[in-house]
Amino acid sequence: MTTQRSFKARVRTRMEKTGESYTTARRHLINRAEPASSAASPPAPTEPTVTAAAAQTERIADDLIRARTGRGWAEWFAVLDAASATGWTHTRIARHLGTEHEVPGWWAQTITVGYEQARGLRAPGQRRGGGFEASASRTVAVPARRLFEAFADETARARWLPDVEVRVRTATAPRSFRADWAGGPTRIVVGIDAVGESKARVSVLHEKLTGAEQAAELKAYWRERLAALKALLETDGDHR
Repeated sequence: MTTQRSFKARVRTRMEKTGESYTTARRHLINRAEPASSAASPPAPTEPTVTAAAAQTERIADDLIRARTGRGWAEWFAVLDAASATGWTHTRIARHLGTEHEVPGWWAQTITVGYEQARGLRAPGQRRGGGFEASASRTVAVPARRLFEAFADETARARWLPDVEVRVRTATAPRSFRADWAGGPTRIVVGIDAVGESKARVSVLHEKLTGAEQAAELKAYWRERLAALKALLETDGDHR
């Protein structure tokens, strides 16, 4: 009984740290556990965890970048190489894409991260300067404004992101949402991009993480939560 209580306490501690549901936090702790003995009963089957972040160019298809910005990955990398952008800060690269090439803000950031990873200025899941972050995205068959409201409206958000405290920093309908996560110090940056009148793509960036392990955990968490959001909005479960 004491062992069971101790394990539950560890699960709740993890929930407070990551904002995960009880089931998700419990699964990750089970995945980490070492079998007590080779002679013991075999461990219960577990789901695979994410152990490394995918590069930006793997997460976002070349044809999507081209459709939204007018160029594919290789073309944007050539443009930035010609400008000697490997010596620039992240902010300067993104600003250059926005002012000189009229790339929308979210996509300028996306290209900048992809370029920095491709040129060895940061590893996937890592920020310039050594910090870590996690990201996930999903296309949902609802208008962009409906997807935005799922984040910005507290009641709607609780339906697919329960038991998580967020403090909204900025919300610009229907394109972006920023908030402190579970009391800090991490935070989320959400970008929403319309794909026609009845479909939109949401991308979540979770920033200020402590390391690669937390980044991998939160990447898995956001993939799960965005899948839940998609299921909610695309079925009759959301009657708003």
